[in-house]
Amino acid sequence: MKERIAKTIGWFYFPFIRKWIPRQTFYYAACGGGNLLLDLTLYAVLYNFVLDKQNLDLGFVVISPYIAAFLISFPITFYTGFWLMKNIAFVDSPLRNRTQLFRYLTVVIGTILINYFGLKLLVGVFGFYPTPSKLVVTVAAVLVSYFSQKHFTFRGCADIEEERLSR
Repeated sequence: MKERIAKTIGWFYFPFIRKWIPRQTFYYAACGGGNLLLDLTLYAVLYNFVLDKQNLDLGFVVISPYIAAFLISFPITFYTGFWLMKNIAFVDSPLRNRTQLFRYLTVVIGTILINYFGLKLLVGVFGFYPTPSKLVVTVAAVLVSYFSQKHFTFRGCADIEEERLSR
């Protein structure tokens, strides 16, 4: 499965793209973009059809449908995102799996906090429009996520990749 995914992504890594974007960055973007599409699709299906835009009553707590859809979709896309990053984008990390998983969770929590507080600041404090604010915050979160994954979660991959390319 991972070979098929890597081969498909590699097919789009044209020679002119190679001049500007390192392989690892391209694979990261492709995996992250694919996981984002999965997340949005799963969220929409859960919110609109499974939960039918109704509150989820668990007996001891009632959860709004948009939060319930997030809570259901998050664990799925968390693990698919980790699997894609570990097996496609950052394949050469010398760190152990559980270390990578814990660090990945830490970075994901950080990006959730960046989204939350960034939107609170831009929309709530400065009064900017929500959609452009979300775009700005998402770009910031993606940049933080990429560099965190590369230099923290899957540390060692960049050095290995650069060494391989210099041969």
